[in-house]
Amino acid sequence: MGSMEALKRNHFEFFGLPVTFDIDEAALQTAFKRIQSTMHPDRFVKAGQAERRYAMQVATQANEAFQVLRQPLSRARYLCTLNGVDVGAESNTAMPPAFLVQQMAWRESLDEIRDAGDKQAMDALTAQLRQQVADIHARIADLFAQGDVEGAALAVREWMFLDKLGAELKRVQRQLNQGA
Repeated sequence: MGSMEALKRNHFEFFGLPVTFDIDEAALQTAFKRIQSTMHPDRFVKAGQAERRYAMQVATQANEAFQVLRQPLSRARYLCTLNGVDVGAESNTAMPPAFLVQQMAWRESLDEIRDAGDKQAMDALTAQLRQQVADIHARIADLFAQGDVEGAALAVREWMFLDKLGAELKRVQRQLNQGA
């Protein structure tokens, strides 16, 4: 990482990883720690201003890149973007009809759980959601491996919905646990 060229690379290349959804998380961790230790701004206190600024830029990019790549959902979104496909969850809400029906059923279940305070139903919905996320994760890996970035982007939008639902589920769970 001796030139400004390092700062122009995508997150995968920055860490010397292949541009793929199924990354080696241990290799990511190792590359991040290596960059963190060699380019930490504290090591450049006595360096010139340009060197200090460069070290700060590399450390900042390392942190940002690591945050994106370590989480499978954000890594999938980033991969779509790298391949010229905007996930566009805000503007592109098109979903397969079966997923929309399932989405409504999950929302209904969550409302019922919240109203009834049913912890058993909460556990069942949590397990169902975990399985859905695992299934989508595997589907996205397959879609990227086949080069179907558009299909992966659709699955990423589904995953983003599941992520929001999971966060809501955790809030309801905390409320139920506090009420007990």
